[in-house]
Amino acid sequence: MIAPSATVAPEAAIDPGATIDPGATVGVGAVIHDGAVVGAGSRIGSHVIVHADTEIGPDCLVEDGAVLGKRPRLRAGSSAAADPPGPLVIGRGATICCGAVVYAGAQVGAGAIIGDQSQVRERATIGERTVVGRGSAVEFGARVGARVSIQTNVYVTALTVVEDDVFIGPGVVTTNDDTMGRHDRGEPLRGPCLRRACRVGGGAVLVPGVEVGEEAFVAAGAVVTADVPARAVVMGVPARVVREVPESDLIERWR
Repeated sequence: MIAPSATVAPEAAIDPGATIDPGATVGVGAVIHDGAVVGAGSRIGSHVIVHADTEIGPDCLVEDGAVLGKRPRLRAGSSAAADPPGPLVIGRGATICCGAVVYAGAQVGAGAIIGDQSQVRERATIGERTVVGRGSAVEFGARVGARVSIQTNVYVTALTVVEDDVFIGPGVVTTNDDTMGRHDRGEPLRGPCLRRACRVGGGAVLVPGVEVGEEAFVAAGAVVTADVPARAVVMGVPARVVREVPESDLIERWR
């Protein structure tokens, strides 16, 4: 199932059930498993692992050492356990950078960038043209919208909702369990919700279930323990409202 115009390094290992579309290239030491699809014009770097049933869209770039379609390994009773996660789908023109791991069941939108050594877990969704910075983690079931900027070493906890055009500064930590593992079995986790175009400064911490309102601004190092109103500027530990985001700072002025 290798198109005549595809280029595959002799040292690559391609399962007979994989599909390599026209114009694609596969680098030295890459392994493409059964049922995987590499879209037309996509480039697969050296020593990339593409697990079964992964779908890589056209014109994607997968850099050296990335792992795509990894199945989760979960402890007994983990809240991440659910039905089989399904295929990984990567949209047109996306980039998966060196050493990144993107799990089975995730969806990566067109033009998105998953940075070096980042991790995107099962059933997470990454919107179009979103950037996940180096070493960041997007946990299972998180929903990240379009044009989101997630900086370096950010932890997006499971079941977090991040709407379009949000900015998340380096080292931000989100949490989803007030009991830190001592809740009743079946009690749902509660990830934070970051509404459209809000901004969260470096090193901020968001506790389970809080909502940061549309166009709100969370200062660096703040600890957000309560909902932040739309357009509010909050800072401190715990975070408190200090003023409102001015009209000149709204995202419509900066597109």
